[in-house]
Amino acid sequence: MSSAYANLTRTFTRISRFGHLSAIAGWDMMTMMPPGGSSARGAALAELSVLRHEILTDKAVAQWLDQAADETLNDVERANLREMRRAYDRAALLPVALVEEKSLVGARCEHAWRQQRPANDWLGFAANLKEVVRLSRVEAELRAQANGCSRYDALLDLYEPGMTTAKLDSTFGELKQWLPSLLARIVEKQSRQPVAVPVGPFATESQQLLGNALMKLLNFDFNAGRLDVSAHPFCGGVPEDVRITTRYNANEFISAMMGVIHETGHACYEQNLPKQWAGQPVALARSTAIHESQSLFFEKQLGRSAAFLSLLLPQVKTLMGDRPELEEANFIALNQRVKPGLIRVDADEVSYPAHIILRYEIERALIESEIEVDDIPTLWQEKMQALLGLDTAGNYRDGCMQDIHWTDGSFGYFPTYTLGAMYAAQLFHSVKKALPQVHSDIREGNLQPIFDWLQQNIWQHGSRFTTRQLIENATGEDLNPRFFRQHLENRYL
Repeated sequence: MSSAYANLTRTFTRISRFGHLSAIAGWDMMTMMPPGGSSARGAALAELSVLRHEILTDKAVAQWLDQAADETLNDVERANLREMRRAYDRAALLPVALVEEKSLVGARCEHAWRQQRPANDWLGFAANLKEVVRLSRVEAELRAQANGCSRYDALLDLYEPGMTTAKLDSTFGELKQWLPSLLARIVEKQSRQPVAVPVGPFATESQQLLGNALMKLLNFDFNAGRLDVSAHPFCGGVPEDVRITTRYNANEFISAMMGVIHETGHACYEQNLPKQWAGQPVALARSTAIHESQSLFFEKQLGRSAAFLSLLLPQVKTLMGDRPELEEANFIALNQRVKPGLIRVDADEVSYPAHIILRYEIERALIESEIEVDDIPTLWQEKMQALLGLDTAGNYRDGCMQDIHWTDGSFGYFPTYTLGAMYAAQLFHSVKKALPQVHSDIREGNLQPIFDWLQQNIWQHGSRFTTRQLIENATGEDLNPRFFRQHLENRYL
C-alpha cells in the first residue's frame, strides 16, 4: 500500500507541473503576447487556477494530511508536510468560484493597466481596481475569520508567514523616526559633491549586451533561463526555466543595468533551490521577504558597492563609450546618488523604504475598508509630500498607477521589499564576518565565495526552515533592523 505521504508528494508534483504551465503562460502574457490574446489567455489562466485549486482541496488530500502526521518521516519530509498543510489550509478557505473570478478580474485589470498607465487614465484604472479590491476584501475576510486575525494580517501571511501588522508597525515606526533625518543629511552632504550624468542615447542593443554580461558574472545559468523586456521588471517562470525581464530607456542605462542585477538575484535563488525536492512545497523559496533579500543583496549590497562598480566599469565603458562621466569616482558616485524621486523601482536605497511605507499604509487601510479606491490619489499625494517632499497631484502615471502589484490583488506584498532590504543587510554583515577579504575579492571578480555562502546558508534550504529559523541559522539572530541602518550610514555618511 502507498503511504499517505507518498500520495501527497504525487499530488503536489501534479500541482507543481500545472503551476509550471501557468507561470510560463503568465510570463508570455506580460512580455510577448499580442493584445488581442488577453481575454483568451486570462480565461486559460483562470482555468489553470481552478484546476490547481480543485486538486489541492480534494477531500483525499485532507485525509492524507491527517494520516501522514502519524507516519515515520525524516526532518525534510516533516518540513514538507508542514508546507503541504499550510498550502492546503490556505486554499481550502476559498470557494472555487472566487478563485476563478479573482484570476479573471486580475488579468483584465493588469492588461488594461498597460495602456492606462501611459495614458494617465486613473478613472479607467480605478474602475477595474475596484473589482480587484472587492474580491480581495472577500478573500481577506474569509482568511481573517479562519485565522482569528485582521483582514490585512491574513493577506500579509500569504507572503510573509509569521509577520503581522503589529510587527510591521513597530519596525516601520522605528524606521520613520530616523530615516527622514538620515535622508536629509545624506542629500545635504551629496549636494556639495556634484556628479556628472552620462547623456544618451544609449542603444538598446548595448544595454542588452551589458545585461547579459552582468548575468554571466553573477552566475546566472542561461541554460535554465532568459532575459526579456516587459512594462515592469520581474522574475518569473520556474526554477528549471527562470524568466527575468527589464525595460530600457535610451536616455540612461543605469536603471536597466541595476534592474537586471536585481532580477538576477531573484533568479539565482530560484536556480539554486534544492533540486532533489523539486515539485514539493519544501523546495520553494522560503518567503517573499527572503526572496527580496536575495535580489537586494545582489543589487544593493553587492551591485552598488564601490568594489563591484569598479569591477564592472571596464565593461560599461566598452559598451557605453569611454566618456568623462564614466571616470571611476564619478561612476561610483552616480550609482550611490541619493535623490528622492517619484518612481519606486528607480529609488535609491535610502529613500526606497519611504515608498514602501506609503504603499503599506494605503493598502492596509484599503483592505480594512477604512478608505476606498477613490481616496487613493489624495492619500498618495499627502504621504508622498510628507515622506519625501514630492508632488504627485494629477500625475497618476508616476504616482498611484506606477506599480503592477495591485492589479492582480497582491495586497500584503509591498512590506516584504523593505523587510528584504533589512534581511539583505543582515546577511551581508554575516558574509563580511565569514569572508574578511570579500571586498578585495569582489574588486578582483572573485564572486564565487559569496555565492557559496548564499548556497550554504540560504539557497539549498528552500522552505525547510521557517523564516526566523533560516535567518537565525545564517546570521545568529532574528531580523535586526540595526544592520540596515548601519549599512546606510557606513555607505553614505
